[in-house]
Amino acid sequence: MKLIGTPASPFVRKTRIAFLEKKIDVAFEVEDVWNPESTLPTLNPLCKVPTLVMDDGGVMFDSRVIVEYADTLSPVGHLIPSSGKEKAAVKTWEALCDGVLDAAVLARMERNWGPRGQNRSEDWINRQLDKINGGLKSIAEGLGQNTWCYGNQFSLADIAVGSVCGYLLFRFPEIRWQEEYPHLASFYEKLSKRPSFKETPHPV
Repeated sequence: MKLIGTPASPFVRKTRIAFLEKKIDVAFEVEDVWNPESTLPTLNPLCKVPTLVMDDGGVMFDSRVIVEYADTLSPVGHLIPSSGKEKAAVKTWEALCDGVLDAAVLARMERNWGPRGQNRSEDWINRQLDKINGGLKSIAEGLGQNTWCYGNQFSLADIAVGSVCGYLLFRFPEIRWQEEYPHLASFYEKLSKRPSFKETPHPV
């Protein structure tokens, strides 16, 4: 299998971490989605990453779909409960974190839109920042003083939270969430020591 993406994308990182935790070998191919010569549109009509090309030539996209598929490929490191309320709870954690990341990506794109930031909408940026801050508060409250986000073991919920924390440190260092939520900061520090997180850093 081949995973197409960019190291800067938090959604790609989430997917790569999942494959590593599952001990599944997948080639990582870096692709610039903004390059007009990119071949990604021939695989994914949305021209988004991550995109997974399977051994039989089939294509899968959207990080949530890919991660759930990856969890079925190996019994190692089960990430998502099989059914019922438990599965919905872990997927809700993922939805919350993906929502924070969507807002962060939109805010960054708006900040960088046009030459020297022309045509920026500060109201739009602030709206996204409100979503980020609200999401962080919910994440920190949901985690509380627990060892893991859900249940008594590492799961997709923890990967999703780690993806948020890592991306905010990468793109929004001015958001001082570590000071406001010290247990969340300690939690991310713990996650950062896992090999799957160490092997998937955002660019410096």
